[in-house]
Amino acid sequence: MSTHAHSAVRCPHCSTALMISTVNGNSPAPPVREEWTPPPVWEVLAAYADRVRDAATAKRGAAKVRESMMRARAAAAQRKAAQTARARPSRSA
Repeated sequence: MSTHAHSAVRCPHCSTALMISTVNGNSPAPPVREEWTPPPVWEVLAAYADRVRDAATAKRGAAKVRESMMRARAAAAQRKAAQTARARPSRSA
């Protein structure tokens, strides 16, 4: 069964579909659609606020990232060269 056949308004506690009905002949208000938004950055970073920065660990991590990026670039260049070589057949004299 399609989800469009059901009401979009649900109880926040039990997830039961809620029906909007008219009261005294008045038209119902359009359903309010709540969209999830991520928490503010300051709230997320608050968990890391009391941590001490270790320079040696940071340098090792940065070196690992640089090395990984260099390997990835070299592999990409090698793949591109191989693809170019396959696309262009070699000419014999």
